[in-house]
Amino acid sequence: MNSTYIPRIVDRELQELLASFGAVLIEGPKWCGKTTTAQTTAASSLMLADPTGDFANRTLAELDPSLALAGDHPRLIDEWQEIPKLWGAVRFECDRIGTPGLFILTGSATPHDNHAPMHSGVGRITRLSMGTMTLKELGISNGAVSLAQLFAGKTTTGMGSLGLERIAELIVRGG
Repeated sequence: MNSTYIPRIVDRELQELLASFGAVLIEGPKWCGKTTTAQTTAASSLMLADPTGDFANRTLAELDPSLALAGDHPRLIDEWQEIPKLWGAVRFECDRIGTPGLFILTGSATPHDNHAPMHSGVGRITRLSMGTMTLKELGISNGAVSLAQLFAGKTTTGMGSLGLERIAELIVRGG
């Protein structure tokens, strides 16, 4: 990991999914850290939004998806939805190679060609939902209060040192 990367809660889940599936699709809103998180695990990457060479990576992926998939595993394909046929190519490679941990796909939008039928990827490509950074990841919370525990009926004592006004501000500020 680079020195500026803030470890995320999903890091461990990404590792676990890569150990079980051929590919992991990280989904989430723009600017939540999908690409940065994926780069900490990927051995190679293809960035489709890179404008170098008049978007040469995108052109390569469009002309020959198998060339776009070539590289060390796990291979990150960022903004995969720019070239929807990459989904089928990844699925095919997962079947052909037959081992887990081959690809990480990232993207914050659905494929451009919404009329093209897409195989679900079941058994090969799994989804990992990623949100904006939690208060614990940001260093604002110590994690003593867990929403999962609260919803499971476990109670907590105290609110920590933040105070009600600061908690309300953090809740409404957005991602």
